[in-house]
Amino acid sequence: MELTKAMMYQAIVEKDTSFEGVFFTAVKTTGIFCRPSCTARKPKLENVEFFRTSKECILKGYRPCKVCNPLQSLNQMPVAYQKILDELSVNPSFKFKDYDLKQKGIDPNQIRRWFLKNHGITFQSYQRMFRINSAFKKIQNGESVTHTAFDTGFESLSGFSDSFKNIFGVSPKQGKQHNLIDLKRIETPLGTMLTCATSQGICMLEFTDRKMLETELKSIAKLLNATIIQGPNEHFEIVEIQLREYFEGNRKEFSVPLHTPGTEFQNKVWAALQGIPYGQTKTYKAQAIAIGRPESVRAVANANGLNRISILIPCHRVIGSDGQLTGYGGGLWRKKYLLELEEKYSL
Repeated sequence: MELTKAMMYQAIVEKDTSFEGVFFTAVKTTGIFCRPSCTARKPKLENVEFFRTSKECILKGYRPCKVCNPLQSLNQMPVAYQKILDELSVNPSFKFKDYDLKQKGIDPNQIRRWFLKNHGITFQSYQRMFRINSAFKKIQNGESVTHTAFDTGFESLSGFSDSFKNIFGVSPKQGKQHNLIDLKRIETPLGTMLTCATSQGICMLEFTDRKMLETELKSIAKLLNATIIQGPNEHFEIVEIQLREYFEGNRKEFSVPLHTPGTEFQNKVWAALQGIPYGQTKTYKAQAIAIGRPESVRAVANANGLNRISILIPCHRVIGSDGQLTGYGGGLWRKKYLLELEEKYSL
């Protein structure tokens, strides 16, 4: 779908974040360029130019807006906040209070608002959640409930048990038999994504604005009889590195392990998707033929739609029989971007 000037102007009027990464707005009268969702006062249409990349804006002599910071990834975690989380990872029992934050040059109100906006909870709630998540992992790894409770900063065993059951729905002892899925937000040129992983590999990678995201999270938790928690996983660093290399045009295949619970037919379809070469496309019909089920085009399309691992399992490489771009959970504009990216670097 080709975006018109009118469509892009409407997007900036509505501060539509779904257009992040698609275009930038440059204002002739001020010499400033912004992201589509900028909250600054909107210019008149005749005073606006639209560019696909920030590089084009800069080459044209425009300066980045100080309100929306278009050179930064949208909602990307500030470095100072990331350092705090790194410290929590090393020592989950430590409780950062307002005094501790101020000593590090962080405004407690600002970090509270940032976490509310991006995680739906305050920073203090995030800390409590992180401690209980860390406790869950310790118990899963065989540590005693009593030792875990005090090692993660809880002052009483009863308080720990109540918090654990309130969050996970089971007692700490029952938690030993419960599976675990780790979750993390990652930033990409096409927006924020949620990635989930088990010990076996990445089991979900989706854009955070996908309409079916909550349903997918519930589905994967049910399939694996697991609880989803925010926390580190050995596969997260690998997938972040490989995605960055992919968007920079330096990676054409992914090697990060995947965990794809599903039916035998679904896994055949997903395996066939991974067999579509970088920079190429296939129709649903060709994909059905590839798995030996030429009569099952509709079933193949449905299985594609149930793929939970975007980009790594490249359902964006499947197109309609007429060559047109068809449904994509992340939005057709992202599908178009990915195909153009691969076409550019496959030459």
